[in-house]
Amino acid sequence: MAHAKDHDYHILSPSIWPLLGALAGFVMLFGAVLWLHEITPYMFWIGFIGVLYVMFAWWSEVVVESHQGDHTPVVRIGLKYGFILFIMSEVMFFAAWFWSFFKHAMYPMNEYFGSTYVPPEIYHVDAWHLPFINTLVLLLSGCAVTWAHHALVHENDRKDLVWGLGIAIVLGVLFTALQAYEYAYLLYKGWEFGNDKFFSNFFMATGFHGLHVIIGTIFLAVCWVRAMKGHFTPEKHVGFEAAAWYWHFVDVVWLFLFFGVYLYGVSQVV
Repeated sequence: MAHAKDHDYHILSPSIWPLLGALAGFVMLFGAVLWLHEITPYMFWIGFIGVLYVMFAWWSEVVVESHQGDHTPVVRIGLKYGFILFIMSEVMFFAAWFWSFFKHAMYPMNEYFGSTYVPPEIYHVDAWHLPFINTLVLLLSGCAVTWAHHALVHENDRKDLVWGLGIAIVLGVLFTALQAYEYAYLLYKGWEFGNDKFFSNFFMATGFHGLHVIIGTIFLAVCWVRAMKGHFTPEKHVGFEAAAWYWHFVDVVWLFLFFGVYLYGVSQVV
């Protein structure tokens, strides 16, 4: 009885994962510098694999803690607030790319102050063709995630939970495939990263969004596997809720990209 917990907070046991995560991240970023200087790419990939391993091992322990009853209501609120702060940091990350894109679209100039910026001759992208199809695909995947969330929280229907997550994952993979096809076609038509401010901003904004779609798809896939194993209840499903928030954030960012970059930005350059 002397060791009984009389509070709602989870006292963490000593863990090696924060240290290993920091070391792996340093190796990955230092390796990226070496790769950019064309010295060697191997250090980057070693660090990258290390980061992935730490993520898998650390989050596996978090799942175990949840099943052991350590995630009390107070702890779950803290996890939600932490993830909200993470999404806010992601919002500011994309805000920087939108700022750069719109700045060069509205006030174009080159490195010499006051000089005239000459837009590149580019192949025109029709926003209402493949980009619009990708928009529908991503929005439908968001609907599938919402369906899965409603099935779990309001109906405790595990079958619909699994189906909703599965459909969202398939649509996420389809979006990535269509985006890769568009990139290949644009590169074939002469779009070149780093050759112009427009090209650089376009590929960085849409490319980082594509990376987030891949990460979100993996996030949903992990939740799908956990749902198949019987995890998540209507009262305790922080992991799935975080994945749903992240996926809807990816949806919203793409809407800004569609209207801001494809509809407005491309028309400004052409």
